[in-house]
Amino acid sequence: MTNAELIVSLKQIVQPYVQDQEAFAQLSEETNFIDDLKINSANLVDIILDVEDAFDIEIEDDAMDQMLTVKAAIAIIQAKIATP
Repeated sequence: MTNAELIVSLKQIVQPYVQDQEAFAQLSEETNFIDDLKINSANLVDIILDVEDAFDIEIEDDAMDQMLTVKAAIAIIQAKIATP
């Protein structure tokens, strides 16, 4: 799965939780879920659970703590998908 495909999937997952629609429209790999999209920490947990469901993966606590940007989320998802 390419970065572009992952970004499309992530956009669908995070959209219901976004508080800053203008930042969402400009979403890139550098976008920070909390600082840029104004997603609160409780909703970030919901997003992580949605990501786990969408990609049929399990994200450990250490990885959850790092999953603050789109770029970090992509790296974690790709690593999980690659691991059997």
